Amino acid sequence: MESVHANKQGCCGGEVGTHKAVASHCCSHGPSRHFITKAERKEALEQYKDQLQKELTGVEEHLQDLG
Repeated sequence: MESVHANKQGCCGGEVGTHKAVASHCCSHGPSRHFITKAERKEALEQYKDQLQKELTGVEEHLQDLG
């Protein structure tokens, strides 16, 4: 199981999808879950992929601005 804190943001901050799909002990949201469904894992990975694509776009824009 992946850590929900791997994004190095606050417990519930950011748009990183793994937090919502991989419920945990974080922020007293109730009982922790030890297993997630394949559908939840796929959703988390799709959200992670989207975040990576946005990050890449941001890096490319920043490099372009730097000339």
